[in-house]
This record gives sequence, structure tokens and C-alpha cells, in this order.
Amino acid sequence: MRQSLNTPSWRILPIADQAVCVDFGEVIDEQINQRVTALAARVRGAALTGVLSLIPTYRALTVAYDSTQIRQTQLVARLQELLRQPDAAGQRAKCWTIPVSYGGEHGVDLAALHHLTPQQVIDLHSAALYRVYMIGFMPGFAYLGGLDPRLHTSRRESPRLKTPAGSISIGGMQTAVGSVEAPSGWHLIGRTPVRSFVPDRERPFLFSAGDRIRFRPVCADTFTRLQAQGDYLPDWTWQ
Repeated sequence: MRQSLNTPSWRILPIADQAVCVDFGEVIDEQINQRVTALAARVRGAALTGVLSLIPTYRALTVAYDSTQIRQTQLVARLQELLRQPDAAGQRAKCWTIPVSYGGEHGVDLAALHHLTPQQVIDLHSAALYRVYMIGFMPGFAYLGGLDPRLHTSRRESPRLKTPAGSISIGGMQTAVGSVEAPSGWHLIGRTPVRSFVPDRERPFLFSAGDRIRFRPVCADTFTRLQAQGDYLPDWTWQ
């Protein structure tokens, strides 16, 4: 049965009694992630009866469903139909501008490690346009792709037991926006006053897979002023 659910470019795998996973590959790749978010958009648009939630990751989409409303075979058949549809040209995405206070009390200095000046680190990190590959690890924690190779940094040998909410960090070839206070083995380089997870907000999770993020350096005073607003919402545009 499993063989019939697969093609060279994707596989549909049962992973629980009421969940299936559509797997597109084995690597972190923007084109693969675009296929994940495109399928998620199609499933939402199809409003399939019985589908409870969608969980997009780097390379796969998990679809949870109510088996009293739709059988697994029915769901798989509908997913196969959606997978065979051509990808829509130019998926629209929200592009967020996120203020960041770099260095100082908000982050360690990676400049010496990479033989760069502190300003070069800031310039490199804030120049890129990042893609949100997935939300995970902690509620609202955004994993981003697009980090300049000159800033790729192996994870810390000894993880921190506590990092503040809003931490901007680097781990390997990725950078991330932290959402809540939590342990971390990534290197901190700055902090944002943006709260990417607020449970009682109408939309608790600020970012979604497929969004774009650009970081805007701000001074410590600006960070403090924006943080004092409580639930500062950053600017965004459609891209």
C-alpha cells in the first residue's frame, strides 16, 4: 500500500491513527519548503471535511484528521489530487521588518570567532531576506533560512539553561527568532522586542511557515521603548 502513495518527488506516510505526513525530501532546501507551504495552502483552500490541523516543517506537511469524518484512504486520495495540481506561480508571503538590538547585553560577540568586526556581523545578519521554514521547538519559535555563510556557527558545546524571549540566535547554517524564555544551544547575537507568541492574542503565533523576515538594527534605547509597549507589532507587507 505504501508504495502506491509515493512518487519520486513525494511520499504520503501514515504516522499515527489520525495523521499522515506528506514528505518531499531529506534536506533543508527552499524549493522543497515552498512545495510544503504550497500544499498547506491548497489543503486550507479545499476546506477538506475532517482535517483538524496542518503542521508544515522544513520538508514535510503533517495533516491531522478526525477519522470519524474522513477515512485515511479518502484523505490520501484528496491529498494526491492536490499534489498533482501545478504549483501556483509566485506564492504571496508576508514580509516582516523586525527591529533587533544587536550585541551588548542582548547578545554575544561572534565577530572575533569569524574574524569580522562587530559592525560587519550586524551588516551581514541584517542584510539578508530570510524565509521562515517552520515554527517549532517552542511555541512561536521561528526557524529561518538564508543566513550568510560567513555567519554559519557550530552550536555551543554547553547549552544555556535560560535565554530571554525575543532572542535572535544562530545555530549552524540557520538563524532564529526566539519566542519564550527557554534553554538554547544556539549563539545569541541580539534581541527583538517583538513577541512572536502571545497565547491570548487573536492570532497567538505571529509568524507562519513561508513568511519572510528582514531584520532592522536598532539601538538599545529604541529596543527598550518598543518593549515597553507590551505587545509591539512590527510592520509587514505582502511580497
